[in-house]
Amino acid sequence: MHATRLLPTAFAAFCLCAATAAIAQEAASLERVSIVGSRKTVSAASSIDTLVPVDIYSMSKVTEGGGQFDLAQTLQYLSPSFNSTRQTGADGADLIDSAALRGLGSDQTLVLVNGKRRHTVALVNLFGARNRGSTGTDMNSLPLLAIDNVQVLRDGAAAQYGSDAIAGVINIQLKKKAGCEAVTGYGQYSRGDGKNWLASAYCGVKLGDGTLGITGEWQDRGRSNRADPGDLRTIGDTQVKNKTIYLNGEFPIAGDNKLYVTAGAQDRDASSAAWARNGTDDIPSRNSAAMYPDGFVPYINGDVRDRYAILGWKSTFAGWDTDLSQTYGSNRMRYDISHTLNASIANKDLLSGGKGISPTSFDAGGFGFSQATTNFDVSRFFPDLLGGSNIAFGAEYRREKYDIVAGEPGSYIDADGVGFGGNAGSQGFPGFQPGDATNKSRNSQALYVDWEATLTPALTMDAAVRAEHYSDFGSTTTAKLAGSYKLSKDWLLRGAASTGFRAPSLQQLYFSSTITDFINQLPVDVVIAPSGSKLTTAAGVPALKQEKSKNLSVGFTVKPSIDTAVTADLYQINIKDRIVLSGRVDSSDPNLGPILQSLGVGQAQFFVNSVDTRTRGLDLTASTRAKLGAGALNTFLALNISHTAVTKVNVPGGLKIDQDTLLSTRERLFIEQGGPRAKATLGFEYSEGAWTGEAKVIYFGSQTHAGGYTGALLHYQPKASMDLGLNWQATPALKLSVGGNNVFNVKPTRQDPNETDNGFYYDAVQFGLNGASYFARAYYRF
Repeated sequence: MHATRLLPTAFAAFCLCAATAAIAQEAASLERVSIVGSRKTVSAASSIDTLVPVDIYSMSKVTEGGGQFDLAQTLQYLSPSFNSTRQTGADGADLIDSAALRGLGSDQTLVLVNGKRRHTVALVNLFGARNRGSTGTDMNSLPLLAIDNVQVLRDGAAAQYGSDAIAGVINIQLKKKAGCEAVTGYGQYSRGDGKNWLASAYCGVKLGDGTLGITGEWQDRGRSNRADPGDLRTIGDTQVKNKTIYLNGEFPIAGDNKLYVTAGAQDRDASSAAWARNGTDDIPSRNSAAMYPDGFVPYINGDVRDRYAILGWKSTFAGWDTDLSQTYGSNRMRYDISHTLNASIANKDLLSGGKGISPTSFDAGGFGFSQATTNFDVSRFFPDLLGGSNIAFGAEYRREKYDIVAGEPGSYIDADGVGFGGNAGSQGFPGFQPGDATNKSRNSQALYVDWEATLTPALTMDAAVRAEHYSDFGSTTTAKLAGSYKLSKDWLLRGAASTGFRAPSLQQLYFSSTITDFINQLPVDVVIAPSGSKLTTAAGVPALKQEKSKNLSVGFTVKPSIDTAVTADLYQINIKDRIVLSGRVDSSDPNLGPILQSLGVGQAQFFVNSVDTRTRGLDLTASTRAKLGAGALNTFLALNISHTAVTKVNVPGGLKIDQDTLLSTRERLFIEQGGPRAKATLGFEYSEGAWTGEAKVIYFGSQTHAGGYTGALLHYQPKASMDLGLNWQATPALKLSVGGNNVFNVKPTRQDPNETDNGFYYDAVQFGLNGASYFARAYYRF
């Protein structure tokens, strides 16, 4: 990485000193807290003294007066390492925002809640989506007001926490303090659409010597549309209605025994717009003149149900701290396609002497994923062992289940005959067929040990080893070694080396979908075939196995004064056997053609371990606070530069296809540049009396994608947006806030709409395509 490239990028950025200052103040009042990345409880929460880079974001300020109403977008504009861009025209990926760290896949970041594993969603990102072929965690299923802080570990941690922690770990710490608070908010885009309503309340109730925090949230976000006047399409944010409730508490029982509980549920009704069907060329293949003579836009409606619970018991036995817990999480999505038709049903009706009518809505089926995790963790600090040592060990058992449910027949049948008249299935999203239905499960067991020791007053080391066994692909062992050395009371050097892994998700192993596509006006059956199916076995596709990684990081921290701090960390992540969704294998292939024809399939796609990648990058943070006039000015700079390259494409020996078919340039660029290669935030917060003003500049680096029609390269230039906010502490209990996001209405680089994923000249890259928005909030503490 050349210094000439890093310096101007770093200079272009800047953001969030308030978060660091708030955390420092809050940490001082805590007796002992845990920071993700270490098994040791510490007396203060500081990212300056950690062995590996950890960012700690207090949610109090953004909850009380921020311009973002959900967690994914909040972190998008706080953490440079974090990327989450709302999609449009990407089927199910429009309904659940994917999120990732350091430009890697969304399934390569592990999410914890109160230090316990959070389940992933049932959705696999497929057509038109970034992170295609992967699944991830729905950050927006947790209400902002329930969150105390978010800890972002920017380092590989599979040896400490298990699968998925290749890019890092996000730990969401929920509140359990006494007192009540409530917030209401309203926002909309400058175009007048995307109206966003929020109402949320938290109350911490004392129960004996413990506290139970209860949070309820209601959010109603309207649809936005950036299509040109007269354009039939709907291009913009999904319509979302969320109803969420969360409980979190801890209760001393007797002596050192504590019972803790977390429980949450969210019901989400979401609706995204599919591609428009016109009233000319699409009749009768995808439309009916009797139903939509001027064309129509089908809507993909998702009924999402997310559940999460933790029940645990902390105790002390012979000087050892023990933690026994049971965690359960589930995510279910069912599709209902509305304002649509099955063109084959309409055409059959027309041929039978009717008007050419089809039902206008269909139950298209859906899928579900659940995860039950049992943990037993033991830890003890020995003050006289090697200058002070913390020894931890534990075990984990996890059971996962994945199922696909078929839709009603009308959502997938070809009523007038294959290759004749109307296309099969509901337009916009054909339903899952009975042959796609599945119900699979697996289990895993893990043992780990972790030893952190202060070998000298200046040198601290941590070593961790973890062994896991999965019932479906076997065993793996990972290790990590991290250390820090204090050059002086102000300077600290730190570094880490680790191996990691990510188990193939059940969604990748068993997702199955069959559609009838028309190529040169001829019907072709296209199957996404699950691992181990008759098709993949016949084609020589090997069974999926784990991805393996090697992580290296080195950096320093410096705190020249109580008001100023700087951290810088370089990192490299090598991943072997990354799982990708292949390109389509055509029946005309001289080797595979006979196999596909014997199975009655024209084209096929499948998941396969076939890509090695290398990611190199730099993380930089700098914060300072100072008196200015009668008030105080906080300033923060945060920067991430990340460069991912595909270093090797491995075509399995039994699979007779070329590299370009397995991984095209288009798919390669989605892996290498799924997020901007540089991202930075620069923020200023000035407080005087009851007033606080905030200005934040967010810099998004360039991206390059390949067009979907000719494959032409699409270059997206670096962009910067600005957020402004003003807070007034009207009374000790009441705070009022107003502000704007992306106030200069910046859009991504304009492209040829024939090449973009959504068929529009603005695509949903870097930070989205909606432009400026404005908001107002009222916060009240009881």
